[in-house]
Amino acid sequence: MKILITGAAGFIGFHTVLRYIKEGNEIIGADNINDYYDTSLKFDRLEACGIDKSNIYYNKIAISEKWSNYRFIKLSIEDSENISKLFQCEKFDLVIHLAAQAGVRYSLKNPESYIKSNIVGFFNILEACRQYSVNNLLYASSSSVYGLSGKLLSINDRTDSPISLYAATKKSNELMAHSYSHLYNIKTIGLRFFTVYGPWGRPDMAPFIFTDAILNDKPIKVFNNGAMQRDFTFIADIVEGIFLISKSNLNKQYNIFNIGNNATVNLLDFIIHLENGIGKKANKIMKDIQPGDVISTWADTKELTACTGYHSKTSIEEGVKLLLDWYKDYYKY
Repeated sequence: MKILITGAAGFIGFHTVLRYIKEGNEIIGADNINDYYDTSLKFDRLEACGIDKSNIYYNKIAISEKWSNYRFIKLSIEDSENISKLFQCEKFDLVIHLAAQAGVRYSLKNPESYIKSNIVGFFNILEACRQYSVNNLLYASSSSVYGLSGKLLSINDRTDSPISLYAATKKSNELMAHSYSHLYNIKTIGLRFFTVYGPWGRPDMAPFIFTDAILNDKPIKVFNNGAMQRDFTFIADIVEGIFLISKSNLNKQYNIFNIGNNATVNLLDFIIHLENGIGKKANKIMKDIQPGDVISTWADTKELTACTGYHSKTSIEEGVKLLLDWYKDYYKY
């Protein structure tokens, strides 16, 4: 297949690109390489896929020096004119849309960026799929759509009470996708990711922040006094879920799935795993919960398992070890 993967310089996008390249598909990756976090990490992810920084220019195709079936284009999904031209030229069989303005807390500071990227940008992708007859779209949603629910989270649970603008934009994506599926016969599959961690991870997320702080003897802020739970899901399990879904013959035009570890871990226990792996104790500063934070996430993945046979395979112990091994190698510890 010829596949467009947006957000290709991002954490999940990078690993997804590698998986589909190795399966022999023709891949075009797209990313605007914004500075929400350190762009050097994004350029290094691209370099790991054979895309040299010196060959990257806006709206120009760069060819991988490692993989003959991979090309990359620096492009914003808000750029409707050039997104449309890309679809018209390439005639994709499948779109895996992972580009978005990420981060719950950042949405309190810069809400406009979420509307532009997550609403306008997603609309541009939907429109391009409609106009150029791409009938298969996978897109990133989020566990944040469940709001403050603290139980095992099923795709049938209510998602009409988001507590952050980020979550509201992700719920909006699901509703927009539903209307395009109904009106234009596009098969859309929303992927509600649960807390993703692992090598090449995002520097704004707790696993990365805590690892950096413990290694460098810096204090870490532990919100809600540590009374938080997350369904930490290793990146390889997330990518396997994406891959299995894209290969499945789903009967419905509109689909939503949870992709998680189907287990919940106390935040303080996760920190202990990091401490054990690093061999140092964290200097924890207990803080009140921040606006927009969800106390607990816990994915019910039975629908995904029923449709694809998916099971997460990576334990917290193994996942933390792989994260720390990569971190120490990348940052030369």
